[in-house]
Amino acid sequence: NTDAKEVGMKIFEDYANSWYWILIGLVITMVVSLAFILLLRFTAGVLLWLIIFGVIAVVGYGIARCFCLIVIVCVAVISLSVIEAVIIIILIFLRRRVRIAIALLKEGSRAIGYIMSTLFYPIITFVLLAICIAYWAVTAVYPLYIFTKPHPHCTMCTLYTVIMTCSVCPGSQCTFAFYGGESLYHRYIFVLQLCNLLVFLWLVNFTIALGQCTLAGAFASYYWALRKPQDIPSCPLFSSFSRAVRYHTGSLAFGSLILAVVQMFRIVLEYLDHKLKGAHNAFARFLICCLKCCFWCLEHFIKFMNRNAYIMIAIYGKNFCTSAKDAFFLLMRNVVRVAVLDKVTDFLLFLGKVLISGSVGVLAFFFFTRKIPVIQEEVPSLNYYWVPLLTVIFGSYLIAHGFFNVYAMCVDTLFLCFCEDLERNDGSPLKPFFMSPQLHRILRREQGSKLSAAS
Repeated sequence: NTDAKEVGMKIFEDYANSWYWILIGLVITMVVSLAFILLLRFTAGVLLWLIIFGVIAVVGYGIARCFCLIVIVCVAVISLSVIEAVIIIILIFLRRRVRIAIALLKEGSRAIGYIMSTLFYPIITFVLLAICIAYWAVTAVYPLYIFTKPHPHCTMCTLYTVIMTCSVCPGSQCTFAFYGGESLYHRYIFVLQLCNLLVFLWLVNFTIALGQCTLAGAFASYYWALRKPQDIPSCPLFSSFSRAVRYHTGSLAFGSLILAVVQMFRIVLEYLDHKLKGAHNAFARFLICCLKCCFWCLEHFIKFMNRNAYIMIAIYGKNFCTSAKDAFFLLMRNVVRVAVLDKVTDFLLFLGKVLISGSVGVLAFFFFTRKIPVIQEEVPSLNYYWVPLLTVIFGSYLIAHGFFNVYAMCVDTLFLCFCEDLERNDGSPLKPFFMSPQLHRILRREQGSKLSAAS
C-alpha cells in the first residue's frame, strides 16, 4: 500500500509539472488534424492510391520473407498469397468504384472547407456526453451512499453489524449495517439500477444521434446547393441543429432506444457469462457465446442503419421507420459502391488517426526524454516520462477521432445524396445533377464504358 501511494503521488506530481505541455501537445493535434482534413481535398487521390499500393507492397514483402523461412510458415505464405490475390482482383474489377470513392473523399474535404464550423461540433457532443455520464454516475452512486449512512435511531439491524454509540439514547448502543429489505425500493434496487443503466445508454445514443443528424443536415445543404458555394444557406450547422431539435427529436429518440435495448442485452449477456465462468455447464457457456456474437453483429448492423436513417431524416424530414426503409433499399441498390466506399474511407481515416497520434507521440517522446536540444531546458523534471507521454498519445487519438468522425459523416451523407441524385436526375436542363463536376466526369466515364461494353 505504501509503494502504491508513493507511485500515485509521483504520477500526480508529473501531471502537475507537465499539464501545460500536455495541453500544447493536444493543441498541436487539433491543428494537424484540421490541416490533414483540408489537405485531403487536394491530395486524397494520390494518398489513397499510395496506401493501396503500399498495402500490396507490404503483403508482397511478407510473402517474400516467409519464403525465406522453413515449413513452419507455410500457412502464413498461403494466407498472404490469398490476400494479395484478392486485393489485386478487387483493384482490377472495382477500379471505377475506387475512383468514385476518391472523388467523394475530395468532395467531403471541399464541403468541410465551406462549413468549417462542423469540425468543432464534437465539442458540443463531448459536453452533452459528459453531462449524461455525470448524471448516471450520481444516480447510480447515491443509493450506495444512502445505504451505508449511519442510522439516526436506536434500531436493530441484522446485516454486517457495526457497533456505535447512540446519541439519542445516552448509555445505550445500537447496531446498524444496511437498509436492504426494508421496502420495495431496497428490495428491487438491482432492477432499478438496470433501468438507470438503460436510460443512460438511451441518453448517450440520443446525443450521438443528434450530432449525426445535425452534421448530416449541414452537409446535405451543401450537396443540394446547385451553385456552390453561392446557394449554400447561411449558418447551415445551426439551422440543421435547430431542425433536428424541433422536428426530429422523436425519430432520434426511437432509433436511440432500439440501439440502447440491444446494448442492454449485450451487457446482461456479459454479466451472465461472467457468472458462468466457474460453472461446468458447457452447453450454457456455448449458448451464451453464440448469443453474444449474434447481439454484437446486431448492434453493429443497427448502428449502421441508424446512421443512414438519420441522414435520410436530415434530407427529407420523414419519420425514423420510413427513413430507415428508404436508406436500406437505397443502399441495397448501390451495394457494391457501399462496400468499396465504406472500406476505403474507414482505412484512410484510420490511417490518418494513427499517423497524427503517432507523429505527435513521437514528438512528445523526444521532448519529454530531452532529445530536442533547442528546448531541452524547458522540459520539466519528471519521475516517469511515460505518464505525460501516454496521456498525449491517448488524447491525440481521441481528438483525431473526433475530427475524422465528422469527415466520415460528411462522406456518408454525400454518398447517400449522390445515390439519390443519380436516381432522381438525369443531367438534363430540367433535371440537372447536383453533384460536383469531378463526380459528374467520373460518372460519365463509367456510364460510357458500360454502354460501350454493352454494344
